Amino acid sequence: MKTTMRLKKEPFDAILCKDKTVEMRLFDEKRRTVSKGDEIKFVCEENGRKMSAIVADMHILGDFAELYASLPAVAIGYKGREESADYRDMYAYYCEEDIKKYGVVGIELSDVRAER
Repeated sequence: MKTTMRLKKEPFDAILCKDKTVEMRLFDEKRRTVSKGDEIKFVCEENGRKMSAIVADMHILGDFAELYASLPAVAIGYKGREESADYRDMYAYYCEEDIKKYGVVGIELSDVRAER
């Protein structure tokens, strides 16, 4: 199955250069359709660039505090600033009510490649 997800420029670039290997999201209806082995097409919101990746694993947990505790800070996008990794950073994207309602997922990525 192929899924499309939008990303801001900073996480898009971090995934593309393999500095970030796990994309964190709510485990909502759309993410519940994603499985290990699926392809995800990421589209950069700011410039329309595209890349694709294969889902290597799914880390499904109750909230971002658990997700941050279970994965290396580098994998979730804190390369070079690991000590500043804080699950509350995700509140900029998701409200606590939705986190409690859906839970969260860390989508581990492999075979990342830019598309033209």
